[in-house]
Amino acid sequence: MLMETLDYNELAVPGVRRLEPYTPGKPIDELEREYGVTDSIKLASNENPLGASPLALEAVRGAAEDLWLYPDANGYHLKAALAARHGVDPACITLGNGSNDVLVFLAQAFLRPGLKAVFSQYCFAVYPIATRMVGAEASVAPALPADHPMALGHDLRALYERVDPDTRIVFLANPNNPTGTWLPGERVRDFLASLPGHVICVVDEAYTEYAESDELGDASTWLERFPNLVVTRTFSKAYGLAGLRVGYALSNPGVADLLNRVRPAFNVNSLALAAAEAALKDQAFIDESRRMNAAGLVQLRDGLAALGVGVVPSAANFVLARFDRSGAELNEALLQRGIIVRPVGNYGLDDYLRITVGTERQNQRLLGALGEILGS
Repeated sequence: MLMETLDYNELAVPGVRRLEPYTPGKPIDELEREYGVTDSIKLASNENPLGASPLALEAVRGAAEDLWLYPDANGYHLKAALAARHGVDPACITLGNGSNDVLVFLAQAFLRPGLKAVFSQYCFAVYPIATRMVGAEASVAPALPADHPMALGHDLRALYERVDPDTRIVFLANPNNPTGTWLPGERVRDFLASLPGHVICVVDEAYTEYAESDELGDASTWLERFPNLVVTRTFSKAYGLAGLRVGYALSNPGVADLLNRVRPAFNVNSLALAAAEAALKDQAFIDESRRMNAAGLVQLRDGLAALGVGVVPSAANFVLARFDRSGAELNEALLQRGIIVRPVGNYGLDDYLRITVGTERQNQRLLGALGEILGS
């Protein structure tokens, strides 16, 4: 039969053939089915342990009555709220099904075979996926060394040295995932000023709401100065709306126009639009999330240090911890105890685990389990 002779890999475009799929954190119900455990906790996907804003939950309940209607394809009300928040024109905004969506739009709009994107060695996995998907070249800059004060973080000089006439995008996460490291806003501005006009610089601020210091700055306030700047944000982290998938990009209107040409209609659903608009009004929830996260970072850092485990500096809602044994081995031992964390061997960090900040009780359970495993 014809179906038995087809090589689907050969039918696919070259960029897709080379892709390694993104591996998400294991869901709790999958863990409990596979391992026969109960009362599991997930500290793998950088979700907000406080859940979602009460205002967002109320908005979702109200919007549920209109599920039979298509969502507003333009996201008028959410765009208006975001425009007011950031002091920009709504024409500067592109909405996405999570910020992951707008990262893909950027690759579709500005990359192709023969062009390249530049990013750091330990960057968010979607940057290389989006780049290779469209057949463009991924130019990877080495990260700062493990003994640097900002271990494994972005090396701006190394990134700049890889920019050439074929470069169209530089991806720069601040804070960065999976390391948690960050760059002072002043250094990011200097880097932007150094880039040639044909290069789009994407400053990914998915975790910026967790940053305690103003040192990082707010890249959205630099849009008028840098027409080649794109800032991406998400409601999946501090706002606690990961299950609804809504994010956005802020850019020059000319860039936003191009991104909105490749953006699918209705890519953000009605519940997500309503929840995100309401969540923006709940500053008290963000303040409490930041307070809880700051305390959790200290708890994890101190607890891991007591176990002889070092952590990379983090301005996000997770820590990257280095062990004296395989991260995959430790991950398996934790799964058997009903605790999900994130091994990062896919980044070449075989001896590390990325651990999301949970509640005080969840953090202590993780530390206790690691104590048992390392002690044995």
